[in-house]
Amino acid sequence: MSVLFGRVWAPVRALLPARADLAAMGRQPRRDLLAGLTVAIVALPLALGFGVSSGLGAEAGLATAVVAGALAALFGGSNLQVSGPTGAMTVVLVPIVARYGPGGVLTVGLIAGVMLIALAVARAGRYMQYVPAPVVEGFTLGIACVIALQQVPNALGVAKPEGDKVLAVAWRAVEEFVRHPNWTALGLALAVAAIMLLGARWRPAIPFSIVAVIAATVAAQLFSLDAAPPIGDLPAGLPAPSLAFLDAAALGSLLAPAVAVAALAALESLLSASVADGMTVGQKHDPDKELFGQGLANLAAPLFGGVPATGAIARSAVNVRTGAASRLAALTHAAVLAVIVFAAAPLVSRIPLAALAGVLLATAVRMVEVGSLRAMARSTRSDALVLVLTAVATLALDLVYAVILGLLVAGALALRAVAKQARMEQVPFTPHLPGQDSDEEHALLAEHIVAYRMDGPLFFAGAHRFLLELSEVADVRVVILRMSRITTIDATGALVLKDTVERLNRRGIAVLASGIRPGQRRVLDSIGALDLLRYEGREYATTPEAIAGARAHLECAGILPHSAPHKTTPVVTEERAR
Repeated sequence: MSVLFGRVWAPVRALLPARADLAAMGRQPRRDLLAGLTVAIVALPLALGFGVSSGLGAEAGLATAVVAGALAALFGGSNLQVSGPTGAMTVVLVPIVARYGPGGVLTVGLIAGVMLIALAVARAGRYMQYVPAPVVEGFTLGIACVIALQQVPNALGVAKPEGDKVLAVAWRAVEEFVRHPNWTALGLALAVAAIMLLGARWRPAIPFSIVAVIAATVAAQLFSLDAAPPIGDLPAGLPAPSLAFLDAAALGSLLAPAVAVAALAALESLLSASVADGMTVGQKHDPDKELFGQGLANLAAPLFGGVPATGAIARSAVNVRTGAASRLAALTHAAVLAVIVFAAAPLVSRIPLAALAGVLLATAVRMVEVGSLRAMARSTRSDALVLVLTAVATLALDLVYAVILGLLVAGALALRAVAKQARMEQVPFTPHLPGQDSDEEHALLAEHIVAYRMDGPLFFAGAHRFLLELSEVADVRVVILRMSRITTIDATGALVLKDTVERLNRRGIAVLASGIRPGQRRVLDSIGALDLLRYEGREYATTPEAIAGARAHLECAGILPHSAPHKTTPVVTEERAR
């Protein structure tokens, strides 16, 4: 029993915080505390804005930033990652909130948290490296567009129209604004966005988001701008844990959204942790621990009225730039936001919704790296196609479906490119090969024997081209396949090869092979292709031996006269001989 418990506990124990992680928090506490305070100032308007955008209210965003931020910082795999509500997750949650309400968010968050922990135990974090860059860039571009469109109703000061399609909702909001324009709300939103974007260029170290929000709030209070409604009352503190699950009948319909939330949390968190690593020297996150920390965060945050969370690229970048050295900075960020929740809820409740819309509009603009997109689009047509397709699918479809579609298209294009690298060339006989004692005999051999060198992969994406090419061979008695340069072969390639050999044999053409590597034998043998090549000893280690075997075959067939044994001339290199 103890042995079984040890086997189960060992992978879980490896995911828990190590002593070194905790010890690092006491090395440079002053830097970490200052960095955490700065990140909290930046994160406050974002947490409020994403909470409002999700449909659960500003308090949901704050609860997520506090609970998920603390747990992910303590149990995650990155020393510098900052977690909380993000725009990408908000995009997924909007239709869930509209259909199921807070109970649906709680259920989805708990299921997604369990999935993330299971992925961590299964050591699935390393597979993040296989996501192509065009998919990530297209995904980010699409999310930025969705976030911007979600802010249109609040930025225009109109009630949010019904619907879960952001394009349709934004269009209806514009129509309502045209009928009843609210220039006050629009002016506040544009002013906040402009202050953030221009201020970031002028003084990147200053958190202009909080400066702009404070200015907008003061202006709304001083000038009694009733056309710019505030957030509304916030609870002074985190709500008590709630277990308001949905009934069992609704669970089936929430499995797909839960998978989407888990996939998005994993993708965005690991991407954010990688970005944070790239901004530092000597830092490297543990992807499996990061999934474990995000799983715990997503289990806990919905219990306190929050929403599912992920690692946040923008907040993590601010954390790194302000000198964070350990997890203490992210924990400080959560603690500062908790103090704000308990002590400053009345003040926060006065922030105009239009100001938060401006914050998120500026955030969406800053998410788009124009230089990176331009470089990606110019690199290859395939990369440009994957980028555009993923971005459009993110805007028009579901986020996870967009990533899956991008991965499928990128994979298909990659296979097409690899398949194009595979080629088969007819190679001439050369005087140094054995069995060619005179020009007349060399010409006679060349008349009845053809040799092909096969380069690259022989797999499902391109194997049938070889079948067509070899099937067109005519007016020869022997075909020699030089296989030493085949990099890989799969079952489809082996079947195609077997079919080709059978077709040529039926036409009276003998097929000989040389240079089959040990790694290829298992696949060929399992399909039965190796049995055909072994027939009458038609498999050889090198090409000179295969040519000698072809000569013997022609002599037995009466095409060449029988002659005395030939002396073997030296081969230039082993690779060339094969």
